[in-house]
Amino acid sequence: MTIAEPLASAEQNLLESEIGRNIPKLPRTGASFRQTESSDVAPAAENLGGLLRQVSKASMGEIDNLISELQTLRRKIQTDGDRIVRDIEKYEELNQQVMQLTTIISDSVKKLPQASGITR
Repeated sequence: MTIAEPLASAEQNLLESEIGRNIPKLPRTGASFRQTESSDVAPAAENLGGLLRQVSKASMGEIDNLISELQTLRRKIQTDGDRIVRDIEKYEELNQQVMQLTTIISDSVKKLPQASGITR
């Protein structure tokens, strides 16, 4: 197989010939990964699969924990909301009773005979 090399300048050729007569020339290619034999691919894929399973297992565990915490918070918010509604209803009931009591007292005071020493 013939590998095409880019044209080098005359200075570079001279420099290479002077410096490295015994240094083997490496082929210039755009690939940054070396090719492996097919027998090496299966164990590497298994290792990568195992690593991905470990990472995804940890992530899934974190997601499950977050979901559990959110469900707990949702139940607490629902419980607190229900309690607040009950408290408001009790307050409304108490307010109505106070208003009725105030009306009764006011009507009773109007029916009292006016005393000579009391001024309005």
